[in-house]
Amino acid sequence: MKDKKIRHLKGRGVSVPGNDIDTDRIIPARFLKEITFSRMGEYPFFDERFDSSGKEKDHPFNTNKGASFLIANDNFGCGSSREHAPQSLLRWGIQVILAESLAEIFAGNCAMIGLAAVTLSSDDIREIQAAVEADSSLELSLDLMTKTVLCQGKEYEVTIPEPRRQALTEGTWDSTALLLERLELSRSTAAALPYMSHFSS
Repeated sequence: MKDKKIRHLKGRGVSVPGNDIDTDRIIPARFLKEITFSRMGEYPFFDERFDSSGKEKDHPFNTNKGASFLIANDNFGCGSSREHAPQSLLRWGIQVILAESLAEIFAGNCAMIGLAAVTLSSDDIREIQAAVEADSSLELSLDLMTKTVLCQGKEYEVTIPEPRRQALTEGTWDSTALLLERLELSRSTAAALPYMSHFSS
């Protein structure tokens, strides 16, 4: 089975400045009616990226395609708890979110799909945003083992709840993969449950 451990990540950054960027801005509600996540990567910040005719506007997700680190400010991912928001970011190519703070449910939804969402101080975020906005080719790296981000040779300390960090670094964030890996144990456990056999002996 593919190794699910997420410990060290590298990539270019995209800065999306502003506080209280909610899940409706990340993915507009009309896209939630799709029954799979397969096309979610097309929709992040859709109404801010395109005009009514479908022409691209001047948005960081249009000018920094291929970036995998999203740098955000305070209370990123607030609003409704739609899991489509982190799904859309991940499928667009985002692997790491660096923010001043994260909405709790949004951060939990990120961890459940292997998207590393961490927080830094306001000053550190602004430094990294300024660096990325000045040079879109700049590479960032996140080390979840030491809980640090490296940008332009400077190391920044990140914060992430320990259960989420462990789930990512130990590869236990993927609950479906865990169930498949222990399929026979799951079947034998299910067979021993009386309500699975209608309480017949």
